Amino acid sequence: MRSSLSSDIAPGIIFSDADNVIPDVVWASHERLKLLLDEAGHLTGAPELVVEVLSPGEKNEKRDKETKLKLYSVQGVQEYWICDCIQKKVEIYRREQAVLKLVSTLFHQDELTSPLLPGFNCLVSKLF
Repeated sequence: MRSSLSSDIAPGIIFSDADNVIPDVVWASHERLKLLLDEAGHLTGAPELVVEVLSPGEKNEKRDKETKLKLYSVQGVQEYWICDCIQKKVEIYRREQAVLKLVSTLFHQDELTSPLLPGFNCLVSKLF
């Protein structure tokens, strides 16, 4: 399966007038991407994968781990990665029974893989 990464520096997603977010990385298959883009080329729906890199501060952490997690879950994101540069870990949330649930926390020596990205693997240590 071929895939597309947004070439924008900030891949914004417009779910509704009140729910606009700018994740750090998004991934959508070509099939899904056709359904997500409006005439202006904006993402208007949930990509399969969203990646957020935590910004320092309790407020930012709460936004990514609670507010955005809930929004991405409701909107249908299949997988959500939260990368913590301070603790050098990646939390993996996957859709289970219609909600995103924490399925693993990966550390320095662990290998990051995803059922969405067959053949992809990366040591967490290489991310940081």
